[in-house]
Amino acid sequence: MALDRWIALILLGVCLAYGYAAWFTMDAGLAPFMRRAPIWPSTFPKVLSILGVIATLFILLGIEKGGVKEAEIDYRRLGEYRLGQAVLLLALMVAYALCLRPLGFLISTSAFLILGAFILGERKLYVMIPIALIAALSVWYLVHGVLGIYMRPLPGFLGG
Repeated sequence: MALDRWIALILLGVCLAYGYAAWFTMDAGLAPFMRRAPIWPSTFPKVLSILGVIATLFILLGIEKGGVKEAEIDYRRLGEYRLGQAVLLLALMVAYALCLRPLGFLISTSAFLILGAFILGERKLYVMIPIALIAALSVWYLVHGVLGIYMRPLPGFLGG
């Protein structure tokens, strides 16, 4: 069996376990007033588990393959790929996670988006900076203002 089917089989097991937890164990502790709500806390995990099972079955049954094609990544030619960019992006993700609390959401997210675009090859700062600021402010407003979840926008020394 091909590697993609082995991975799909493992993911199918994970999705089935996740679906079991969502369908049978998450709703047991709900308060009585929440049982009449149209959307429960387990609704999104239920949808995710169903979509995951469908996607993995597509791969296991070979439905997604249109024809025989050669492998996209050849492990014998790893030196020809841009591994430096991938490693830098992974390091940037770790740095983002570590800087999120001390620097605040707006500064760390904007810096992550700008540096990530720079690593991937974008050099127009007049494009990167406004897009990063608009994206960070929009996400912060949606999470903080609309959903009501407090997220520190700025570092503590700046009043965050």
